[in-house]
Amino acid sequence: MRKILLLIIVFMEINSALVAQEIKPEPNKQFMQITTVESVVAGGLGRSRMIITGPDGSQKESDLENLFSLAGINFKNIKENEDKILKTLKSFTDDGWNLDQTTSLTLSPSDNGGNGIFMTRYLLTRLEVKKGF
Repeated sequence: MRKILLLIIVFMEINSALVAQEIKPEPNKQFMQITTVESVVAGGLGRSRMIITGPDGSQKESDLENLFSLAGINFKNIKENEDKILKTLKSFTDDGWNLDQTTSLTLSPSDNGGNGIFMTRYLLTRLEVKKGF
C-alpha cells in the first residue's frame, strides 16, 4: 500500500512540475540566400553575378566583376567584388539578418583550370517579423 501511495505522490509531483513549466513555441525563422558566382574566364568573357533570394522566393540579380582580365588576375576587380559583397551583407545584418552559414565551392570543367567559377552561398536568418495585431 505504501508503494502505491508513494507512486501516486511521485506521479502528482511530476505532473504538477510539467504543468507549471511554461512551454514556448519555436520562433518562426525567415531565410534568405545570397549567392555569388565569380568567373575565372579571361578577357571579360565570363559572367560573374550576385543573386539574392528573399524570404518570399523573389530574386534580385546584379553584376560582379570577372576575376581575370586578358593580362591575368585582376586585383582591382577582386577588390570591387569584395566591397560589393560586404556592403550587401552589412545592409542585411543592419536590418536584423544574421549570417548563419557560408558555403563555398570551385568548379573547373577543364584540366588546365582556364575555365571555371568560384561560388559562395551565404545563408541568412532572422526571426519572422510579425505585422499587425
